Amino acid sequence: MCGRVKIVHTEYYDSKNFEISGIVIGTEPYKTYISVCDGEVDDITCNCQDYYNHYGVCKHTLATVMAFAEDTSSVQQEKINHTKGSNQYRNFKQIVNTFYNEEIEEMEQEEEITLKNKGTIKLEPKIIYDKFSGDMKVEFKIGSKKMYKLKDLSEFYTRMLEKEFYKYGEKLQFVHTKEMFEEDSKPLLNFILQYAEIIKYANSNSNSNYRYYGKALSDTSIILGNSGIDDIFQVLKGKKVAFQKDYNTEEIELTEEQPNIEFRLKKVSDDQYVITPNIEIFNVTIMKGKDYRYVLLNKKLYRCSKEFEKTNLKLLELFRQNYMTEVLLGKQELTGLFSIIIPKVKDAIVIENIPEEEIEQYRPKNLETKLYLDFDKNDYLTAEIKFIYGEEEFNPLNEKLKLDFPRNRIEETKALNVFRRTGFMFDSKNLRFILPDEEKIYEFLTEDINYYMQKFEVLATEKFKNKQIRHPKIENMGVKVENDLLSIDLKNMDIDSKELQEIMEKYALKKKYHRLKDGSFIDLEENQEIGFLDKLITGMDIDYQQIKEGEIRLPINRSLYLDQLLKGIKGTEITKNAEYKKIVNELNKDQLEEIKVPENLAPILRYYQKTGFKWLKVLDSYHFGGILADDMGLRKNYPNVICDC
Repeated sequence: MCGRVKIVHTEYYDSKNFEISGIVIGTEPYKTYISVCDGEVDDITCNCQDYYNHYGVCKHTLATVMAFAEDTSSVQQEKINHTKGSNQYRNFKQIVNTFYNEEIEEMEQEEEITLKNKGTIKLEPKIIYDKFSGDMKVEFKIGSKKMYKLKDLSEFYTRMLEKEFYKYGEKLQFVHTKEMFEEDSKPLLNFILQYAEIIKYANSNSNSNYRYYGKALSDTSIILGNSGIDDIFQVLKGKKVAFQKDYNTEEIELTEEQPNIEFRLKKVSDDQYVITPNIEIFNVTIMKGKDYRYVLLNKKLYRCSKEFEKTNLKLLELFRQNYMTEVLLGKQELTGLFSIIIPKVKDAIVIENIPEEEIEQYRPKNLETKLYLDFDKNDYLTAEIKFIYGEEEFNPLNEKLKLDFPRNRIEETKALNVFRRTGFMFDSKNLRFILPDEEKIYEFLTEDINYYMQKFEVLATEKFKNKQIRHPKIENMGVKVENDLLSIDLKNMDIDSKELQEIMEKYALKKKYHRLKDGSFIDLEENQEIGFLDKLITGMDIDYQQIKEGEIRLPINRSLYLDQLLKGIKGTEITKNAEYKKIVNELNKDQLEEIKVPENLAPILRYYQKTGFKWLKVLDSYHFGGILADDMGLRKNYPNVICDC
């Protein structure tokens, strides 16, 4: 057995009743189990693929039986050898022995073949393109020295899943594991397995006509849809593969370089010019992936960059769609060429044999945009715009202007679209943009204006500057205790007290802003001063009339609550008088220790009851009120005792 079979467990009762569990080392460990009851095989299992294919005796279970039969050192075998009538199974053992020897020989051959082929199996793709339908598929060959066509991708997927030993021909037989394939083929192997799984399970339902990318599923090839083209290119980029088109097969290279496709502007007469492509436009095959466009040209499949797709390739497709091999234009069209087409396609058009000074007459200068911001009498935001080319300055909203110099129409349109995207409307009477919506104005002042300042030269009137976003501050605040009252001085608050109630109502509704009567805005988000006032007003039930007067008077027992609120406001100078400081500082645990419990109560009160007593005494000393709750255990039901304190 060469040590390949290990009996891991036996249950032996007699020669007709026993169980065996074993492990057989083949291409991987296989677990076996045999059960014999009343002289007949009751159960036999193995976790190898051969057993699952036939649900019968496999080479591994046979090996286990033989190992068990030959193990003369085991106690169970000794019992078998000495059991009465054991020779009656001699003929059966001879048959088992014959099959077992054959299986062992096959196992040794499989292992030898596996070791020999490990890391040498390769895959070769062949891409097939149908120019009439635009469909593309890929077929595969597999092998080492000799290549075999991979005829059934579903079966190949199963072999890889089950790590099956399979023979394609005399020159190719191996156990299907990823380790058997050469490194360069493993990305392609993963691609095949990904799509073969879809084919296998789509075709497994015989009652449905599954379709994949509009085609019936085939086991011989993978139909490449938009995603499939992207996937196969990613796997094969930088390599040369077989490519079939029009029944002719040639080798092409898949490359991330950009194809040499450009257009040339030439002068053909004093008043006429021509644009021509540098290639025969209908010799180019264009394919569309999910994320990329591809060009097949001169035995190369190019994956185009987004920039190339938007410029050179777009211009090529315009020529093809209109069946043009050249485009003629006169001098009067050059302005449109340089102001609209060339800025859009950038380097796709190469100028040949035309003097630079001649081109400069038609090429627009750099566009600069100047913006004037203001508020009108209705507090609507207004924007007057000026376009500038060198020394030429004009209002682009005035369509009556007659301008005879080249303009960059693309950049002008982009500039005007900025206003439309941020909600501006066209004021035709005043030839300007206007923003009447209050929320849009707030968004402009808080966010959009930064983009405008990066994009344009922005000028603003004093009226505009005075209506910016305000962040109200409380510069300083006075807090004092006198005549047993708590007084808060809010005279230096940078908020109009007449509008405070409306501001606080907006804050309670979680609004982003409040627009003041002067047209400016108050930011209500993450505003610590507004938050402080909200807690002060709602927590102490303050009348807004007190705030308008500039001073709030409260019971002294609100001192601690106020102190907590003051800790949350930063940047405000707070002046506290000595009495207020004393109350806040002395209401602590140390002061409780100074309070003495009456002698008649000390023996009968628990520790926490003594603490409660002391706390009530402290509150009383500052004329604060206190409440005894039902579960405090302070003996409020014993008035005689409480009166003694």
